Amino acid sequence: MPIQHPSWFAGTDPERPAVIAAETGDVVTYGQMEACSNQLAHALRDRGVEVGGHVAIVMENRVEYFAAVWGAMRSGLYVTPINWHLSAAEIEYVIRDSGAEAIIASAGCAPSVPAVAGRIRLVVGGTAEGFESYDEVLAGQPTTPIDGECEGNWMFYSSGTTGKPKGIKPPATGEPLGTPTGFVGLVQLLFGGRETTRYLSPAPLYHAAPSGWSTAIHRLGGTVVITERFDPVGFLQAIERHRVTLTQVVPTHMVRLLKLPDADRTRFDLSSLEKLVHAAAPCPPDVKRAMIEWIGLKVHEYYSGSEGAGFCVIGPEDALTHPGSVGRSLLGTAHILDEDGTELPLRSEGQIWFETPNRFEYHGDREKTAAAFNERGWSSLGDVGWLDEDGFLYLTDRISNMIISGGVNIYPREVEDALIGHPGVVDVAVIGVKDPEMGEAVRAIVQPAEPVIDEAAFERELVEFCRGRIAHFKCPRSIVFIDELPRLQTGKIARRLLPKSLTA
Repeated sequence: MPIQHPSWFAGTDPERPAVIAAETGDVVTYGQMEACSNQLAHALRDRGVEVGGHVAIVMENRVEYFAAVWGAMRSGLYVTPINWHLSAAEIEYVIRDSGAEAIIASAGCAPSVPAVAGRIRLVVGGTAEGFESYDEVLAGQPTTPIDGECEGNWMFYSSGTTGKPKGIKPPATGEPLGTPTGFVGLVQLLFGGRETTRYLSPAPLYHAAPSGWSTAIHRLGGTVVITERFDPVGFLQAIERHRVTLTQVVPTHMVRLLKLPDADRTRFDLSSLEKLVHAAAPCPPDVKRAMIEWIGLKVHEYYSGSEGAGFCVIGPEDALTHPGSVGRSLLGTAHILDEDGTELPLRSEGQIWFETPNRFEYHGDREKTAAAFNERGWSSLGDVGWLDEDGFLYLTDRISNMIISGGVNIYPREVEDALIGHPGVVDVAVIGVKDPEMGEAVRAIVQPAEPVIDEAAFERELVEFCRGRIAHFKCPRSIVFIDELPRLQTGKIARRLLPKSLTA
């Protein structure tokens, strides 16, 4: 059996496409990706980045992304993709917190990377002040493997209890190159990943799922097709043009696809598509049913997290008979516990815990790491749900007040902290409200300092104020005003006491 690593396919079939840019048709072969990733590995090693070190990548969806990832991974390094929509301060925080020694940024994203962050700074696709040319640095390096190459790992970031991003750090790096991973096995066995797979990734590669799935496909020898951004017509066009067999989306993508006119939905040949997989956010049963009616019994869902705690999956047949379920757990038995840790009966709501041998830590946050495990060693992602008699899991809420908008996690505290700095705001609560396209949209409920004469104008002012402090996608889509926010004696906002007219 070949090792699970793209270097194997670079040796056996170097002209095989590894990456295709859907919009431009640009292709990177396995041979090209192998040579470039080896050159980067040599450059990082020459500059003192040793096994267990850290590389951050700030880059749009572009074909160079994968050689950068594989160059770091084959050097035994942790790799953190950073959301390039973040503000400079937010990007600097992730780089400093992770201890990243090297930063690889695109020319378009480099201006957002603070000059004080990272001792090795390489820019792809152009020039940027304070950065060395990625191409020039690699040009003088061998295309052969470094000595002692070994497996690295991802270290994705997700927001913590205070709204600051927290790194999800696996135990270690340094396994022999090509060591099989459980996730690659799941992609292979459950979703048909193989050498002939053509996988379409329409989401930003700074998210865990697109990066994790794309590199899993590379370990199996398939081809990854990337898009610059999600466009529903362009998505269907890419399936037809590149004969896509497998794709992964979030429910928001499906909503946008279903809203296309019939003329657009029917004019593309989707016959190559074997499976459409969705995850990252709850999917309304009606949306899933409509997708199945459109493309057939090809719609699959999984529920998990970057932490690796639990992995539930549900196919189209079971989705029709168990609407709203995220499936049955394949990795670790699921349990529903109350606040005291007592197991609850079937169809009773409580916190979801999984039996799991996987260990991880939230980098620099012992309290959050400890809270992710109970005394039995079970782990939780902080979600609330229930189990039916057939073992199917249903999600109903979250322990935290996290908002999921378009598959992206947004934490209310961070938005509240931004808005409360406005002199016209006395108090603020941020919540998620139902949105037919995004799943949830961010709404701020504001207690103003003075009576508001022109609410529309003040709403625009607050949104702009917020956008000057945090990433635009986190800012409110709507703001409503209230005379006084309800609070408990502890000082916490009593969200359940907010007027229903403001939260619907």
